[in-house]
Amino acid sequence: MTTSDTRPAVRLSRAAGLGRPTAPVRIVHLGLGNFFRAHQAWYTEAAPDRDHWGIAAFTGRSPRMAEVLGAQDGLYTLVTRTPDGPQAAVVSSLSAVHASSDHDAWLGYWRDPRLAVVSLTITEAGYLRGPDGRLDAGRADVVADVAALRADPAAPVTTGPARLVAGFLARRAADAGAVTLLPCDNLPHNGPALQAVLEDLVALVDPGLADWVAENVVVASTMVDRITPATTDEDRATVRALTGVLDEAPVPTEPFSEWVVQGHFPRGRPRWEDAGARFVDDVAPFEQRKLWLLNGAHSLLAYAGGVVGHRTVAEAVADPVVRGWVEEWWDEAAWHLPLPPGELADYREALLARFGNAEIRHVLAQIAGDGSQKLPVRILPVLRAERAAGRLPGGALRVLAAWIAHLRGAGVPVTDVRREELVALAAGPAEEAVLRVLTVLGQDVADDRPVVEAVTELVRATEAG
Repeated sequence: MTTSDTRPAVRLSRAAGLGRPTAPVRIVHLGLGNFFRAHQAWYTEAAPDRDHWGIAAFTGRSPRMAEVLGAQDGLYTLVTRTPDGPQAAVVSSLSAVHASSDHDAWLGYWRDPRLAVVSLTITEAGYLRGPDGRLDAGRADVVADVAALRADPAAPVTTGPARLVAGFLARRAADAGAVTLLPCDNLPHNGPALQAVLEDLVALVDPGLADWVAENVVVASTMVDRITPATTDEDRATVRALTGVLDEAPVPTEPFSEWVVQGHFPRGRPRWEDAGARFVDDVAPFEQRKLWLLNGAHSLLAYAGGVVGHRTVAEAVADPVVRGWVEEWWDEAAWHLPLPPGELADYREALLARFGNAEIRHVLAQIAGDGSQKLPVRILPVLRAERAAGRLPGGALRVLAAWIAHLRGAGVPVTDVRREELVALAAGPAEEAVLRVLTVLGQDVADDRPVVEAVTELVRATEAG
């Protein structure tokens, strides 16, 4: 229903008769961001058995979203921005929302035998992995969380992995049974990655917990995909214009969505497959395709597109030069994807249409965050495969050069978990800076002289304008 902005608006809430009745909580989610609300929460809303599967969602850091959504009884509007115009629909799958600091509530859900699934969107950085892919046990926050849990299993903790281990301890004590962990971050093999970190953390906190985890915790793997920009005042205005409702936390997204899941669910799950999710024996080919072609292209657009002055994905991909850089990167990546050429061609065509959807204002500055965590999984595997084949891949090198130029002050602002360290390493003469930064990504990359020279020349060319 479309209404005028002059119509008296109703604040979004269940008390106002909007949305569905609250479903019983059987899923707990960590990371109350836009992507989760456009993706996993939306799939749950679209499942035919949704009335039996409520979600209790916790913020990752700031409590603000819990406060905003709490005032709306967990309801929010999904704004699907299509080339033909926006569509608005209320999502009711959040039965409860909590700030990350509400540790008593977190443990309470874990003690409930009805809990079946714990899902995560905590970003790559939230897994706290060291260079070897295991837990970075020397981090101050990890050390503090280990000490807290050893002293008191119910003690508040701050890191994502420690919150899961605290949940394990609470569930074991309550004899509440099995649970499935469902990581939904853009990380290769996100299930095994999470499992490795948790194994290390359990060994530090309570080695005796390991047997219980082995018997009661299933770690699934996923590939997730849906372009979801940050919310703007325009999105709030769109919701009011379309529905006559005041929503402080709408989520803009694209029509396309994909979810591929590998794993089993001993306590059950919603019928997500009826909402379009795919359940497979091996998620790896799907996640590799997405990480390289979509996420890798996003990194290229964010850094190289940002350096030449573009602000959004749609603007950048409309630039023939930048689009050519994307196609070059895709050509390199496609050599190493174990999928039929026709399928890859169709996927690339669909990506160009998605990137070019000007109704989705996907800001490059948002995509550019945490490059130190993203480039090793999005770009370096292709670079290494190309070098093993004796080629010097221009697309992969351009991403690295644009990222380093970004660290040196070009393009969008730097937001990275290692920002201070990286900005310092990227300062000074170009060749020395390139060598230092590439060493952070991988010693083998820094030791490859042709790669260092090519990246250095690209950085110099970028800075010369």
